[in-house]
Amino acid sequence: MNLALTVLEIVAPVFILGAVGFAWIKLGFEYRLQFVTQLAMTLSVPCLIFTALMQTDIDPKALADLSLAAVLAYGAVTAVTAVLVRVFSLDMRTFLPPLIFGNTGNLGLPLALFAFGETGLGYAVVVFAVMAVWSFTFGVWVVSGGGSLLKVLREPMVAATLLGALFLWQGWETPRFLTNALELVGQIAIPVMLITLGVAVARLHPGRLGLSVVLSALKLVICVGLAWVIGQQFTLDPVAFGVLVLQVGTPVAVTSYMLAEKYGADADAVAGLVVTSTLMAVVALPGVLAAVL
Repeated sequence: MNLALTVLEIVAPVFILGAVGFAWIKLGFEYRLQFVTQLAMTLSVPCLIFTALMQTDIDPKALADLSLAAVLAYGAVTAVTAVLVRVFSLDMRTFLPPLIFGNTGNLGLPLALFAFGETGLGYAVVVFAVMAVWSFTFGVWVVSGGGSLLKVLREPMVAATLLGALFLWQGWETPRFLTNALELVGQIAIPVMLITLGVAVARLHPGRLGLSVVLSALKLVICVGLAWVIGQQFTLDPVAFGVLVLQVGTPVAVTSYMLAEKYGADADAVAGLVVTSTLMAVVALPGVLAAVL
């Protein structure tokens, strides 16, 4: 009973804020998705990432171990889902990226924070950064044929991760007044990302829902299973292990839909994956949380 209550306390704020964004759109209120997304991804999330890493008390070696585990996990997920797409005779450009990349930002970071506190957030940032680099290189290359490492380095979230890691490694800290300002801006990120997730889902036009349900279930099993197995091979502490499994197991990211729409893949099919995997996560993620807590 206590475990069930703990899980409810963790996931309820996440899905309530997502429901607020969904209801906001269904009630006909205005929400400038492009502006809010740009504000979060260009300013607020980078500030959150930088301050989380700079002020973390996590041993740098533990972060390095988690980074390697995340790299191997995403590599394994990529290989297995590529085979899955071939077996189902699906379009690689449309289906492979969403099956690999989860919503580690909008959903994963808040879940890690609520479940494991500031330490969990620090770990979650590392997994998020690994996914972001892979997404902006291999993911964009699959969808468009134009992935670029230089483009990755220009992304504010990746730059903030590298800078935060440098400050952590050297033991540096920004002046207190600047840290306070950065923390204040970073505090915008989590509620805004969750509300924006609900808004984005409300505006999607999903297609091929039967196939989406099957693929979403397979993605969940593959991602959680591989992250669990790989995480067990490393000497990760329980929080790092839980964060790895949670982050890799998050549902399809809305950015996968945006990339499909931008580069001419089947955006409606990807929208179907976003919607079905997100709804599936409402039921599945509490179970995953209960297993790793």
